[in-house]
Amino acid sequence: MELRGLGNSGLFVSRLGLGTMSWGRDTDIHEARDQFNLYYEAGGRFVDTADIYSDGGSEEILGEFLRDKPDVIVSTKAGSVRSARRRNASRGHLISALDSSLKRLRRNHIDIWHVNAWDPYTPIEETLSALDFAVSTGRVRYVGVSNYSGWQLATASTTQSDRPARIISTQMEYSLIERGVEREVVPAATAHGVGLLAWSPLGRGVLTGKYRHATPPDSRAASAHLASFVTPYLHERPRAIVDAVCMAAEGLGLSPIDVSLAWLTARPTVASAIVGARTASQMRAIVAGMDASLPDEIHTALDEVSAPLRGYPEFGWNQ
Repeated sequence: MELRGLGNSGLFVSRLGLGTMSWGRDTDIHEARDQFNLYYEAGGRFVDTADIYSDGGSEEILGEFLRDKPDVIVSTKAGSVRSARRRNASRGHLISALDSSLKRLRRNHIDIWHVNAWDPYTPIEETLSALDFAVSTGRVRYVGVSNYSGWQLATASTTQSDRPARIISTQMEYSLIERGVEREVVPAATAHGVGLLAWSPLGRGVLTGKYRHATPPDSRAASAHLASFVTPYLHERPRAIVDAVCMAAEGLGLSPIDVSLAWLTARPTVASAIVGARTASQMRAIVAGMDASLPDEIHTALDEVSAPLRGYPEFGWNQ
């Protein structure tokens, strides 16, 4: 599997990353091990998790698999909490969460540590001081942010430009269905040398085409705790994008998964698309077409059908 440089750093990550959000909840340890082995045997060496996934259960499972795999690049996140506050990026919480993550992962350092979301209750300088501490003490090699808007990413990157923990990555939802990051986040990332890690690159599963005619009973959209995550992408506009993806896939002899990931990983600033699967068979389908590429005319057609709405001030008379 292709390795790509992450932002303006010396760290390389796999073109496809392995997401683990479902591990410990919808995916048990046995199914997770099958997923991990399929990904690793395909040459994948970049795995993403978070302390909030299954309340630490995802990190626990991943830590078990990493015992004899020191070559795997590990990303985890902190800052999302299960309370009315929802976000806690205070120095105290982040450092405590980091030490807990290291214990669950059974590692003495984390390769990339992300702040999971902007915390409006904590001064950004305090949040960033925790990142400096983590890098300076050897607990973390590189740092990034997740779900930050363009101005938030630019603020953090500028503040950290000459400090120990320089921001090298931003983890954002990005797919043919969700291209909102192209308005402000992608330009900010490009200007500051920050690499983009795309989560939910298959449009929360919708770009696989499985929802075209009905909702499968074993799908996320049919589950009590994930239906609200998927249903916003089941209306008319996403349906037109999925139809275009499926048409391209049929003409190229590829799967809709192959087409969707090939389009995304060809986008500027995208270092890795983080793919999550509930089952090993889903992971097998993902890695089967990991080297697919698209003709220029297909890229153009998909660009047009999925073009995001743009307007003042990020696009217009001042551009």
